[in-house]
Amino acid sequence: MSSRASSLRAGRALVLVSVLSLSAFGLVMVYSSSSVRDYQVLGDSAYHMVKQAQWLAIGLACMFVGARLDLRLSDRKVPTHRDAALVSWVTWAGSAAGLLAVAAFGVARFGAKRWLVLGPLSLQPSEFAKLGCVLVTALLLVRWRRGVLTGGELAAQVMMTTLPVLALVILQPDLGTAISIASGVFVLLMLGGVDGRLLAGIASGGGLVAAVFTVTSEYRLERVVTFLDPWKDPSGSGYQIIQSLLAFGSGGVGGVGLGLSRQKFSYLPMAHTDFIFAIIGEELGLIGTVAVVAAFAAFVTGGFMIAIRAGSEYDRLLAGGLTALIGVQAVMNMCAVTGLLPVTGIPLPFVSYGGSSLMFTLGCVGLILGVVRRAERSPVAVRKDRRSSTDVPGVAHARGTAKKGRLREVPAERRRDRRAHLSRADGRTDPRARRA
Repeated sequence: MSSRASSLRAGRALVLVSVLSLSAFGLVMVYSSSSVRDYQVLGDSAYHMVKQAQWLAIGLACMFVGARLDLRLSDRKVPTHRDAALVSWVTWAGSAAGLLAVAAFGVARFGAKRWLVLGPLSLQPSEFAKLGCVLVTALLLVRWRRGVLTGGELAAQVMMTTLPVLALVILQPDLGTAISIASGVFVLLMLGGVDGRLLAGIASGGGLVAAVFTVTSEYRLERVVTFLDPWKDPSGSGYQIIQSLLAFGSGGVGGVGLGLSRQKFSYLPMAHTDFIFAIIGEELGLIGTVAVVAAFAAFVTGGFMIAIRAGSEYDRLLAGGLTALIGVQAVMNMCAVTGLLPVTGIPLPFVSYGGSSLMFTLGCVGLILGVVRRAERSPVAVRKDRRSSTDVPGVAHARGTAKKGRLREVPAERRRDRRAHLSRADGRTDPRARRA
């Protein structure tokens, strides 16, 4: 087995094991963190766990479909369903249309208008906008690297596709998801080899825009102030993060025990969604939180192993961009819950309750696994360790009379005349040498 094939298989194993473990663990923690309130309010302690299990089944189906998609860049004038360009633009356009629909007749919850209700389903188009932006950016980067787009055209098209999506997400308002999308696109530009000076300019401009949005919005500014000093208003804006820190402090090293959290008794708001990591810290302690961090580290490692060994440039960017997007979201959630970043409302991938988030992340995992499948079906030729005769100065393979398994050496100056003769190295004498 070649090193490339073994690396691809190892990456796939890391991704699958970490994702399935986190998803199953998330199902347990959703039940543990929501059971008390569900019983108090709904009379059914397993309400959110059952719904999460249903979403998990749908998400696994999305992962299977994503892994089976045979996405390829095609030069055909009439694109097919397998054309990566068609899939990328359709995904982006559909998510943008969903964001416009949210702005027009979306449902507001918890002070934000982020959901579309379609019968029994409640979806967040902003989750799928992340995928649309990554797919289109990867496509544009490939065209730029092939010389189809100039650097200026690349920058213009990336801004034209990303900025409208970010604006619609921020208007919901959902600055956390907007930062997640911007971070994923930025990492993808880094992986695509965009010049460092341009990246620095993009980062500076993005930071300035985020600062302006923060300063001009009362609730965003309040979150920053709370992040700096949550005990300034312990019963108001600082209440949630203080309760989260109390959960971690109560857990200690080994935790209070699975299902024995006290903070979930209506002390910690959003315990089964954005702050589920705090319940993990309380019930399973430092050991449990480190295990979760290790699982995400394994996922990111496996995803980048797949990206490095991908069979095409588009697949390399696709796997790397999606891995970075999910990894950045996990880091943002864990840092916010532990007080290292302002609270942004970002769920913990695979673990937090939420159908749209679970479907999106598992669908992205399927696309990453699809890169492995395409690479295995169309392997890149690996250069052999043995070099050909033209690689070794002055040495060639003798033909015709070579014995089994033996390498014949012929002086290079005797090959240039193209005549049929052999050197003394073959045990024969050149006829012209005898005459001389």
